[in-house]
Amino acid sequence: MTLALFDLDNTLLDGDSDYEWGQFLVRKGLVDGPSYTAKNLEFYEQYKAGILNIYDFARFSLTPISKLDDEALNTLHQEYMATVIRPKMTPKAVDLVNQHRAQGHTLMVITATNSVVTRPIAKAFGIEHLIATEPKRVNGRYTTDIDGVASFQMGKVTRLQDWLKNHTETLEDSYFYSDSHNDIPLLEMVTYPVVVNPDPRLNAVAKERAWPIIDLHDRGLD
Repeated sequence: MTLALFDLDNTLLDGDSDYEWGQFLVRKGLVDGPSYTAKNLEFYEQYKAGILNIYDFARFSLTPISKLDDEALNTLHQEYMATVIRPKMTPKAVDLVNQHRAQGHTLMVITATNSVVTRPIAKAFGIEHLIATEPKRVNGRYTTDIDGVASFQMGKVTRLQDWLKNHTETLEDSYFYSDSHNDIPLLEMVTYPVVVNPDPRLNAVAKERAWPIIDLHDRGLD
């Protein structure tokens, strides 16, 4: 079956679920507002610049998660989905996923954001398969450490290759949709790379290589 891969943040979503989760925690009073907001923005800018240390960011972003049990996390995430995420699931993005589903394609979200934040989002799109950065669990609680390879930059390629070894899928006739230059290694691997509302660096690469560029967020394209 054809594999259709989707980045999540600023691709299927009109926004960044990781950054928005942090700001949601600030509004809920679960983290220190000014300092957490400043650090969250600093990491987000590093991500956009392609210089993010994913392990440093994981320790930061997973610290509030590690302090909550699963029941509290689930309750919190339901509110987050309703108030923050669902408004960012644009009709164009939902339609794109449904077009691939109608063709019988195997759907997957592949994202650098941790699975605690992203698994419910993938389910909301009706996407069964998820490759995300996985936090370690100890004694039934999440920790601030990453379990295995982070799903970021070349790590996405590694994680996908590992997934393919355990499934009957291949990259023949595969698609990958992304907005970020961080995903160029994976875009280069698939049959049909498609660029979604790209950042400036990816936009330049896409034009040079004649990759399709689409708008899922009604922001307009350069």
